[in-house]
Amino acid sequence: MRSGASYTRRGALLPGSLAPTVVVGSGGNVAELDALLCIVPYPASAQSLRALPESARWRALDERAPARAGTVRTTSLSNRRQTLAVLGYLAPDASAFERLSLAGRMLKETATRCPTSIGIASTGPASTARAALEALLAAACAHAFPLPSFRAPVRGQRPLRRVVLLHGAGLDTRYATAAARGTNLARWLTAMPPNMLDAAGYRRAITALAREHQLSMRWLDTRALRRLGANAFLAVAAGNDESGAGIAHLKYRPPRRSGGTRPDVTLVGKGILFDTGGINLKTHRSMLDMHTDMGGSAVALATLIALAELRAPLAADAWLAITENRIGPHAYRPQDVVRAANGVTIQVIHTDAEGRMVLADTLALAGRTRPRLMLDFATLTGACVYALTERMSGVFTNRPQLAGELMEAGRVSGERVWNFPFESDYDADLESKVADIVQCAVEGKGDHIHATRFLARFVPPDTPWAHVDLSSATRSGGLAHVATDVTGFGVRFALQLLLRQKVFAALKARA
Repeated sequence: MRSGASYTRRGALLPGSLAPTVVVGSGGNVAELDALLCIVPYPASAQSLRALPESARWRALDERAPARAGTVRTTSLSNRRQTLAVLGYLAPDASAFERLSLAGRMLKETATRCPTSIGIASTGPASTARAALEALLAAACAHAFPLPSFRAPVRGQRPLRRVVLLHGAGLDTRYATAAARGTNLARWLTAMPPNMLDAAGYRRAITALAREHQLSMRWLDTRALRRLGANAFLAVAAGNDESGAGIAHLKYRPPRRSGGTRPDVTLVGKGILFDTGGINLKTHRSMLDMHTDMGGSAVALATLIALAELRAPLAADAWLAITENRIGPHAYRPQDVVRAANGVTIQVIHTDAEGRMVLADTLALAGRTRPRLMLDFATLTGACVYALTERMSGVFTNRPQLAGELMEAGRVSGERVWNFPFESDYDADLESKVADIVQCAVEGKGDHIHATRFLARFVPPDTPWAHVDLSSATRSGGLAHVATDVTGFGVRFALQLLLRQKVFAALKARA
């Protein structure tokens, strides 16, 4: 892929394109393609292979040696262009994660060709073929998207510009492309260097995106937050040299619904643009990649934009808590006591637990709008990574009936999550002698659970709420169909939960 620098716009804060052009074609387009990728059910039947262009070539590829589920094979077609052919075998009981992983491996096979146009196809039963085709499209969009790069362009490298669906198989390309674009936007923002995506830069980027997608936006700066009593957020922001920290509040309303409508869903995101750990300073290795600590805000923002692109029939807000956690003469300290926006007093224990501080006020302020569902995303705890590794993310909820919906959204979207306990007896570990609650326990065991119980104190009890601890926001070598360390995990999950599973109906039915 070519350097991402040539794709940037608006001062390099936002990418110029989030996905290649997607068209529905036919078998006659194959000779114009640089590569053709097809997923077939395992074991591959003669009928499934005959449905492909140059079927004899595919049958010869299949007969070369016994295949296994998950196998990827390559050859060249006999046309003048010698189109690269990539064949993947999918087990009949494959999960969405396995489909995406297979599609990601298939896209890697095309890397040396630097294709500008590829075709994707799938065979087998209609529902299976449709799911496989969606996985290939998601992988192609992720593969085509360059993350921010400030190196000199390399001559001869070309971007993937066009993806042709040889067999549409009833795929909702509008939804699939919006999910891919949202994932790529989250990846881009999370990967941006911290000296470029600082608080002022992030505010400019959010403003530009809000204008482009006709979202209403207001920015609560530190002066406004002081009037609102958001002292937990302000305690973290106090260490910054600059004064640009704040909370962004964005609104999407579907056509023919008024701007004042109570939100169906509120998306909350942790936006720590760089985390030094504060006075409890991180070590070198722990601090190195802390520009990605704003990944939760990127997921919340990108999900809102995807909802707007799809003209989703629900009212949605996003609240993004944006600051750095610096060290300086005014930085907050262990044993400080601060009062949050909802009046709860907090005894500070560790300044590197800043994410729950900024989220406390953001959740409290967002809760005043009485959303029907509140969903927050945060790269919150190392404990969740230790519990799950980076292959899954953790979820928690204050409504038991939501737990199954969250797990199902992870299973179907391929962004897997695991539901952790949300039991009130954990609150005993957060009792304070001088305040209403301690920020965290002195010992780190179970910190992902303690962090969620802490956050629950700032969510109105009558608001259904789920917290996503994004242990999968980054993973060395990528995850599933995304080959880069920054994964954009969360957008596919959220869209599945909100648009495909009718979660609001489920909440109402089980209330």
